[in-house]
Amino acid sequence: MADQTVAAESVQWWRDAVIYQVYPRSFADGDGDGIGDLTGIRDRLPYLAELGVDALWFTPWYASPQADAGYDVADYRRIDPAFGSLEQAEALITDAHALGLRIIVDVVPNHVSDRHAWFQEAKAAGPGAEARDLFWFRPGRGTDGELPPNDWQSVFGGPAWSRTANPDGTPGEWYLHLFAPEQPDLNWNNSKVREEHESVLRFWFDRGADGVRIDSATMPAKDPALPDFDPDTPPVPHPYIDRDDVHDIYRAWRTLADGYEEPRALIGEVWLADPERFAHYLRADEMHSAFNFDYLNCPWDAAALRRVIDATLAAHASVGAPATWVLSNHDVTRHVTRYGRADTSFGLSLRQHKTPTDLELGARRARAALLLNLALPGGCYLYQGEELGLWEVEDIPGELRQDPIFHRTGGTDIGRDGCRVPLPWSGDQPPFGFSPEGAAAPPWLPQPEQWAAHTVQAQDGRPGSMLTFYRAALRLRRGERGLRGADFRWLPGHTPGVLGFARGDGFFCLANLSGATVPLPADADVVLSSAPGFDPADPGAAGSGAGELPTDTTVWLRQR
Repeated sequence: MADQTVAAESVQWWRDAVIYQVYPRSFADGDGDGIGDLTGIRDRLPYLAELGVDALWFTPWYASPQADAGYDVADYRRIDPAFGSLEQAEALITDAHALGLRIIVDVVPNHVSDRHAWFQEAKAAGPGAEARDLFWFRPGRGTDGELPPNDWQSVFGGPAWSRTANPDGTPGEWYLHLFAPEQPDLNWNNSKVREEHESVLRFWFDRGADGVRIDSATMPAKDPALPDFDPDTPPVPHPYIDRDDVHDIYRAWRTLADGYEEPRALIGEVWLADPERFAHYLRADEMHSAFNFDYLNCPWDAAALRRVIDATLAAHASVGAPATWVLSNHDVTRHVTRYGRADTSFGLSLRQHKTPTDLELGARRARAALLLNLALPGGCYLYQGEELGLWEVEDIPGELRQDPIFHRTGGTDIGRDGCRVPLPWSGDQPPFGFSPEGAAAPPWLPQPEQWAAHTVQAQDGRPGSMLTFYRAALRLRRGERGLRGADFRWLPGHTPGVLGFARGDGFFCLANLSGATVPLPADADVVLSSAPGFDPADPGAAGSGAGELPTDTTVWLRQR
């Protein structure tokens, strides 16, 4: 496998990489405690290499009380004991590199855990202490300071402020947390905050991490005046989203990342509606790429997708950055479920809980969407389990749910647990090989019995299965020269409901999102189709393009 070993020379691998997101808690449990861990992941690295992805992105695996699935980091230099040890993480990186897989780790610059040593010191020190300047401690409003310092609201629901107690037990100052109370926001005006994060980057880059994914990348910089504002008509600039001074952070990080013999990649979680402001994060001296949430949020509609694709490519071309394409992640409803609904867009509002869903239709569209994604210029992100056709698990009992969104909204919003259910690997009943035989504890979230037909074991080598399809698509994408680079041209003769474009010389993609079949070109051969009947595992699959393209189907074609 020498040809698969990560090359030592500097390459811009992120420009067209397929990156697989690993949610460690739910990937594979090696020690039988019901929680995924590094041992389980290391054992499954050959599976990921065989799948055909280029890199793995890990959501936080650091020491954490897990108030928000590890995004409340207590110590970046230690692995959470539930997952393993630093030595195991280093070994995992080495093993992955030997298989040709690059590693991306998560960093969370907006906040830390309330168990972080800095915050513990700040709370104990009391008002006016130097340690408190690392966070946003403020006296309250009202007669006795009983009201929060301003009207900001948490992303997870409720006020964005919590009150502390003074060392003598009396009510004290308030601190800012734009997420959960266990996640106090950092003050990036303090140079110690900047120095510490740069040290953390070096810590992981020196251990072989090939890049970092930057959580909530638009939010670390705050208006020091902390003004009230109406969220329906926020001021410009916003008090804490996409402020101009946030870019100073990432310019410094880029300088650091470029200082390595093989430059490390910076990948941003950037939720912004304005494409011009979005592109600012991708300038030549900032991040290398960012998640494309406009595309993720887009409904299964040809006209809407075409608009998003055009806007995406234009915004990225303006700064010379590669686009990215993504359908699911650990924060959104799985797209097999979304695409099986009447409203196929993703909205954070209540996540369309209990909306009627046609999972067969959703799976068909998910297959078509994968081929569409992989044919577009740029990088692509896959979320663990989508290669198995997994859907959102919506019937998790309330007492088993762990997402703070569910608890902070009193269950009004069911939160994100449904897309985080542990993966099924083998067998015909839970835990489906997620945990070893005879495990002491069940998986941390319950798996549906219906997943028996969707395990890796059940799909491995089976013609027409989602897993077989993903492997074939990724293999063909890697070998197809036409799918490299930025060349992209919409085909002439636009048909409503159909997306058709060319990549390179003689390679085409057609996606039929209309309600009727459409004719395939007679002068092209089908390379791969999302419809199971064209699966390359079937010896008779590829061949003449004569015929009709069914609805909710995508094909790759090569001109004769």
